[in-house]
Amino acid sequence: MINSLANLLTVLSLFCGFFSITFALTRVHYTYAAWAIILSVVFDGLDGQVARLNSVPSEFGKQLDSLIDVVSFGVAPALLGYVFIYERFHLWAVLVLFFYLLCSVWRLAKYNLAPKESMHYHFWGLPTTVSGGLLASFILIYRRKGEMFFPGFMPDILMADNLRILFLALAFILGVLMVSRVKFLNLDGIKKVLGRNIGLTIAVLSVLMAIAAFRRDAGIATFMLFLVYLLFSPLAVKELER
Repeated sequence: MINSLANLLTVLSLFCGFFSITFALTRVHYTYAAWAIILSVVFDGLDGQVARLNSVPSEFGKQLDSLIDVVSFGVAPALLGYVFIYERFHLWAVLVLFFYLLCSVWRLAKYNLAPKESMHYHFWGLPTTVSGGLLASFILIYRRKGEMFFPGFMPDILMADNLRILFLALAFILGVLMVSRVKFLNLDGIKKVLGRNIGLTIAVLSVLMAIAAFRRDAGIATFMLFLVYLLFSPLAVKELER
């Protein structure tokens, strides 16, 4: 029963990834396409937590999850970014985004083969969920192409005129991080770091996200949330290992 529920959540993650791809191809509903990827991140996190309730891990569920992650956090964000930015074929963009996709597949394959006993509180390499979430929330920030990254007080480099360079640079950096040996917190590690404050942290983040959504800055808030994880997670892992 538990494995069935976990697999259902995994399939919902795939549905969100496919939903994102179909909406991106319309070249209209970029916002829906980006939020679908972020919702897929949520379902991916839930399926892992549900699966852990079962004392006997499901090998089928593990393989299913990895295959779906390729679609939802590899293909979907790369395609969304390409369709959002480019009207015609651009070789350099194709090469960079293929590199991102290759790194996501490579990272998932390595994760499946890695001994889980050595990863109590961390992953090797940036999780594909975070990389996909960062690219999707980047699109949310720039979905109205005439606006800045943070209106009013950020440098000119973050203007929408540099959208192509910024997106491809972000995709390349995320690809490198996914196949790196840098350690990033997993969900157990996050729980360990937050300890008894995890409930309060979730409540505060929920309130902040609600305020950001009301102010129509939910894209910025989501991007910053993923970015905080990316920047501070390796430091937190080092603290746990001491």
